[in-house]
Amino acid sequence: MTRLIATLLVLLPFSGLPFAQESHNHGVPEQLGTVSFPTACSPAVQAEFQRGVALLDSFAYSAAESTFRQVAEKDPGCAMAHWGIAMSYYHQLWDPPIAPANLSRGHQEIERAQQIGGGTAREGEFIGALAIIYATDDKASYATKSQRFAQAMQKLAADNPTDVESQVFYALALLATASPSDKTHANQKRAVSILEPLYAKYPQHPGLAHYMIHACDNAEMASQGLAAARAYARIAPSAPHALHMPSHIFTRLGMWDASIASNIASQEAAAQHGETGEELHAMDYLVYAYLQSGRNAEAAGVIQQLTTMLGLNQDDYKFGYAATAMPVRYAVEREDWAAAAAIVPPPSTAPAHVIAIAVWARGLGLARTGHPEDARTQAAMLLQLRQQLQTAGRDYWAAQVAVQRLEVLAWAAQAEGKSQDAVALLGQAADSEDGVEKLPVTPGPIVPAREQLGQLLLQLNQPQAALKEFQISLQNAPGRRGSSTGAARAAQLASEAPSPVAKPGG
Repeated sequence: MTRLIATLLVLLPFSGLPFAQESHNHGVPEQLGTVSFPTACSPAVQAEFQRGVALLDSFAYSAAESTFRQVAEKDPGCAMAHWGIAMSYYHQLWDPPIAPANLSRGHQEIERAQQIGGGTAREGEFIGALAIIYATDDKASYATKSQRFAQAMQKLAADNPTDVESQVFYALALLATASPSDKTHANQKRAVSILEPLYAKYPQHPGLAHYMIHACDNAEMASQGLAAARAYARIAPSAPHALHMPSHIFTRLGMWDASIASNIASQEAAAQHGETGEELHAMDYLVYAYLQSGRNAEAAGVIQQLTTMLGLNQDDYKFGYAATAMPVRYAVEREDWAAAAAIVPPPSTAPAHVIAIAVWARGLGLARTGHPEDARTQAAMLLQLRQQLQTAGRDYWAAQVAVQRLEVLAWAAQAEGKSQDAVALLGQAADSEDGVEKLPVTPGPIVPAREQLGQLLLQLNQPQAALKEFQISLQNAPGRRGSSTGAARAAQLASEAPSPVAKPGG
């Protein structure tokens, strides 16, 4: 007889520290939230299986893999254990979603799940949907496969309307396939319509809170995710990612003190668990929040910690982005253009869009220190990087690098006295940048193009026009220090400008 058991994940007592002491040899303690994922596997492994699902819900992927492997060892007939292992390789909201080395591993695991078979129709749908992603005989692009996966998850959710986990994983698939250029946030709103009512019923579910935050990680919806952001770290304090994720909403709303506290806790937890990628991610958000708060010395302290982290694999995007972005942020946000011009790009083996951050910083630094020709050399390098990304089918990042190139060209034009060209170029960059959403790995552009346009207009003694640009920038990114101070300065200068003298008879 099919065994359908819906046990709750047992929560161990919480010590009051950012996370409890390790109680498993894979380094993740046990306050992870409450999930209920019934399976046809042995009752003896049900609690451990659900622990694996809770780890997936907080993106603790390596620990989830270990947990599901233990389930498979204890119950060789548990097909869903192999689904869990394959899911631990599928990082839907990260870049890349699947590491090349894990493609064949995931394929083997999902094949094993299909070979074991049995279980329930619902389990077969979970396994079949994931098989779409790992199909080796399907030469379709990842983007096409991910859309097919989302469609399969939609059917699964429709077939199992009362099953919470079916709805949660469908909502995640919606977020993973949301177009960055869709400023209506259709997929995000659909996900929220699924998650929000369930979260009201199951307030200790880690996936519901986590994916609410991701769904609302945009300027339009950020306030809708604030309740989940404030709760998630308390739901799953043992997961470093859960300690960090609230800062996505705090950043969107300009809540810098809350973001700082969130990322300090996440950084410390990730360091203790040896999750270097998560540690770097928290450090990058921490540097960003410190700089927006004017706490430059503390931002410098975080960057100093970065210099002690030896042997970082900058070929990995999550590692490379944070390690490259932090010193760039520190130089550019403080307008230390000499330091920006001296930024050293990461190795050529790093992703092209990571290298572009350093090249962009060098170009801005050179232009702003009076070396426009050298800045144009950096712009030419950005063009090459953009072409590499286009060739590789990385259209989103190619568009981001195109914006960076326009910014460097604009400041080079300004250094050459071509102010009209500079304004036009930055206007084009700002319009392009405003048309797409950021991805989860970044707090946003190092300095928004719209903010740079406001700064340029201030330099050109056009305070009213500058104020308009700063106000738009603040709508997109509330509380940004550069836009806030720029807006205040522009408003002051605009108020001091003499009124036009009316002509007689006019």
